[in-house]
This record gives sequence, structure tokens and C-alpha cells, in this order.
Amino acid sequence: MLKGHQSWVFPSKPTILSTGTIGGPFEAQGKIANDFDILHSDIWLGQDSFEKAEKVMLEEACNRAVEKAQLQKGDINYLITGDLMNQIISSSFAARTIGSPYLGVFGACSTSMEGLALAAQLIDSQSAKYVLTGTCSHNATAEKQYRYPTEYGSQKPPTAQWTVTGAAAAVVAPNGTGPKITSATIGRVVDMGLTDPFNMGAAMAPAAVDTIQSHFRDMRIGPDYYDLIATGDLGKVGHQIATKLLKKHGFSIREEAFTDCGLLIYDDHQEVLSGGSGCACCATVTYGHLLNRLLKGEWNRILVVATGALLSPISFQQNESIPCIAHAVAIERGVNE
Repeated sequence: MLKGHQSWVFPSKPTILSTGTIGGPFEAQGKIANDFDILHSDIWLGQDSFEKAEKVMLEEACNRAVEKAQLQKGDINYLITGDLMNQIISSSFAARTIGSPYLGVFGACSTSMEGLALAAQLIDSQSAKYVLTGTCSHNATAEKQYRYPTEYGSQKPPTAQWTVTGAAAAVVAPNGTGPKITSATIGRVVDMGLTDPFNMGAAMAPAAVDTIQSHFRDMRIGPDYYDLIATGDLGKVGHQIATKLLKKHGFSIREEAFTDCGLLIYDDHQEVLSGGSGCACCATVTYGHLLNRLLKGEWNRILVVATGALLSPISFQQNESIPCIAHAVAIERGVNE
């Protein structure tokens, strides 16, 4: 149901039945390693290319989510996935294996919450009984496509971020035991004219702020409504900018109630410069760490605002600026049914 200008309210409160989270060897050294279902010691995953390894991780995340929901693949009405690769090949090739009716989406690193919002809309409108949504990224594939292959050994500035190697998926259903999806705000494209692919946090921060403000306006609530607001992967630089912009616009969020998935996934000793990024950053942190803490009763309501930079190698080579977007999904702690 539409509320305000760009938000959806879900009266039926679709349930996140289960999730599956996969990480790589670097993620296994991070602060939230215990929140992953599977951690791989080999970034190749036994494959002959990094792209194939990324696809395998998405398949694993989807399979684990379906298994934990005690369902069969044939029970899934729709699969919604996307990734960072050209023509979202990781998702499309994984969909070939999974075999469910497939909706491929591209929101860059905002894909996780874009998919979750669409899944909730399908469930709330009674257009599906079970929807599987997920996303993935791989450090080596993203570096090769958007910047330089890791073998090149190029130096990066402090504003750069580390693409997460991982995948995460969730099964959404009309009811059941699990967190409830109560609303979502679909973001607008915001472009502040930045062109530096090594400073994504600064480029995406205004989009995150725009969506957060829109959510408050449409829902007629303030920041204190949520126990936690987590942006997707702004990193240190972007998180600082977002905090300042929100204050400038009259929204002062308590420091302990405003965080970023790119700041949560890695440990301080890991050399990730400004923090984590990639489609799997917000997805793994949300479907693993954040939902686990929600289920433990540490919070009752959280708002996850996944951010994405909608550039491509072609647009960068043509000196285009970086359009950005953010999608927000509100999740509440469910009561056993």
C-alpha cells in the first residue's frame, strides 16, 4: 500500500522465514564472522574463475535459505537477485541452476534492500506465497571490472573501500516465525557530480540521506522510532558525510543508533581503508548480524538503507559522474506464531 510519495506499507507484515549468508576468507577474519552460515577459506571456491566463484556463493546462499525454511526449491514462486557484474551474470547464471521464476534487478550495492522490498510487495499483494531474494559480490570480480585487477597491485587512497566477498539470501513468506517487514521507501537517483570511483562513500551519502528523509516524511515518524538505522556501505567517509547532512536537515540521530554495514563487517586490524562495500556487504550484515541481534531482542525496530552507485566501466571511461540511489526497508522483531 502506497504511503506518502515513495513509500510502501505492508499491512500483512511479511515474514523473513530464513536467511543464508556466505563469506570468504577475509570476511572470516572480521568482527561478525560468527554470523555467517558458511565461510570459505579459498576465494576461488574451487572454480577456474572468480566470476564462477561468485555465482557459486549466491547458489549456496539461496540453497541454505531454502533449507533453513524447510522448503523445497519448487515451493519458491519467484527468485529476485542482482549483482555488480555486467548484465548481472552471477545472478542469471545462478537462477539457471536454482530453476525458480526469475526477476533480475540491478541496484548496485542497494540491490539487497531493493530485492527485499519487492519480495515484501509480492507477498503483501498476495502475488506470491514464497519469494527468495538475494545478492552477491566478490572482491576480485569487482576490482577487475570497475577499477584494476588485484594482480596489478595499484595503490588506493584512504577514501577507497574493500568489496566484500560473499552472498546472502532470504526467504519471504506471508506468515511464520521470524522478523517482519513493515514498510519500505524506494529511493530516487541522486547525483552530486562526483566522478571518483575510489570515493563511493561520498558519492552515495546524499542518496542515503535523501531516502532516510523521505522515509521519515512519508511515514510521519522521526529518527527515534527506530532502535537502529543502518546504511548500506558508505564506509567511514560516507558515514561521516551522511551524519553531517542529516544534522544539517534537522535530523539528529543518536550515535549509537546510526551505523553503516561497511563499518561493521571488518575488524579494525584489517586494512580496508574506509570500510566494506559491494552488494554482499549490506546483504550479509543485514541477513546475518543485524537480524540475529534483532531476534535476540536487542532491538525491536531497525531501518536498513542499502546504498548503490549506478556507474559502469563505460560511464566512467566517458567521464560521467556517478548517479547513486538508496532503498530503505523497515524490519521489526517478530513474535512467534
